[in-house]
Amino acid sequence: MEQQEETPPEQREGTPSYCPAPAAPAGRVAGPPYADCLECGKPTEYGVATPGVVVCPVCEWQEAQRTACSG
Repeated sequence: MEQQEETPPEQREGTPSYCPAPAAPAGRVAGPPYADCLECGKPTEYGVATPGVVVCPVCEWQEAQRTACSG
């Protein structure tokens, strides 16, 4: 019996990836009126109709610091 080497899944043509492609980021909606930050309540640079969590640049920066690798 002859053994054949199997091609790894990531090298097969037409094989979908195990990880889905990342979702496209939600677009920025122009203001005014501007949405209030969900953290501090100050006006943000995003319009009221912007989908998702809306935070001001200061809170966004602070959140990035908190979630950065702290090793």
